Amino acid sequence: MWLRLFRESLAFAWNAIVMNKLRTFLSLLGVMVGIFVISAVFAVVDSMEENLISSFEMLDDDVFFIQKWPWNFGEDYPWWKYIQRREPTIRECRELESRLNLAESVAFQMKGMYSLKAGDNMMPNITLAAVSHNFHEVISLNLGIGRLFNGSESASGAPVAVIGSDVATELFGTEEALGKKFKVKGIKLEVIGILEKEGASIVSAGMDEFVMVPALLGPKFFDVHSSEGNSIFVKCKDGVEMAELKDEIIQQYRSVRRVRPADDDDFSVNQIDMLTGMISAIFTQVELGGWFIAIFAILVGCFSIANIMFVSVRERTRIIGIQKALGAKSSFILIQFLFESIALCVFGAVLALLAIQFLILVINLAGLGITLSVSLYRVGLAMSIAVVSGLIAGIAPALSAANMPPVDAMRSN
Repeated sequence: MWLRLFRESLAFAWNAIVMNKLRTFLSLLGVMVGIFVISAVFAVVDSMEENLISSFEMLDDDVFFIQKWPWNFGEDYPWWKYIQRREPTIRECRELESRLNLAESVAFQMKGMYSLKAGDNMMPNITLAAVSHNFHEVISLNLGIGRLFNGSESASGAPVAVIGSDVATELFGTEEALGKKFKVKGIKLEVIGILEKEGASIVSAGMDEFVMVPALLGPKFFDVHSSEGNSIFVKCKDGVEMAELKDEIIQQYRSVRRVRPADDDDFSVNQIDMLTGMISAIFTQVELGGWFIAIFAILVGCFSIANIMFVSVRERTRIIGIQKALGAKSSFILIQFLFESIALCVFGAVLALLAIQFLILVINLAGLGITLSVSLYRVGLAMSIAVVSGLIAGIAPALSAANMPPVDAMRSN
């Protein structure tokens, strides 16, 4: 019986669409717009969040970053305190490394944006990082060809560089880049390694537009007394709790900097979880904004669906009377119209999802630097919204049909 009831409800809903195409389409438009907005917001939010988080994959979860600025500010933001802080230095990195017992590796980085030149080819605003010898132990580097710095090159600050794949292509074209030289601030650097191509994210070109030189070569590019963006990387040993290592870092780095016991820390110990958590919080707010807009569209759609259902009740009044005269219960009539209302909303949701898939296909083919998609979970959520909308929109018409006296229904014209 329930299967027959469901089949008949689908048939009535389909008949309403076929017989009154324009009226039904306009009535479904509110539900379609609501589902379309929510699906579009989900697609953009999920894809951008995934792209942003994936851009930090090279930063492992078990690494702390000692820096001047925190990645996540508290409610009280004493900006003047942060401005007065000192940047970490390579001397402090070495001293801290000798004091830590729970760290597997400690590395240093100083970076800035510079123009590169090789012959007639030039690349502006490329990230150049002066890093310590064990930088690859704390940051995941995928070396394509060549090698990293050896011990003597790092110790002497030799003019050598490991470059990203895009840098190699732009500066040297199809020629073999290994062994070639290029200039940064008039200083010649020899290419000893090229990183594998990783692809750009929505925030940067990543390691593809990146140049890495020994840390002791840094003073030739940077003003070490006023540089900004220095970092000390500390990787945790296997089996050691991150909280324990963080406590040890704070204790020992305060000692390295000779911070008095009563004074606040003059540095920040950051972790990748802070960034991913902040990104998730931002996109959660964006998603809530999308819900706010979509709910109004869905409510308008619910009123439109309710209007269709009242018309349907009016057109089938005599049929309702005959069904009741033959013994159909009020609950049967109620469920029949609810199923029909739900079916109409589901049709609208399917049309909206097809439209959003077409839009996603067009955007992805356009090559805008971001790949959009709608997960199965989000599709299921959209269909659930359609079902709930159908229940809300159909409850009043279904109740009016279920409570209709059979004799009066059969006498109606």
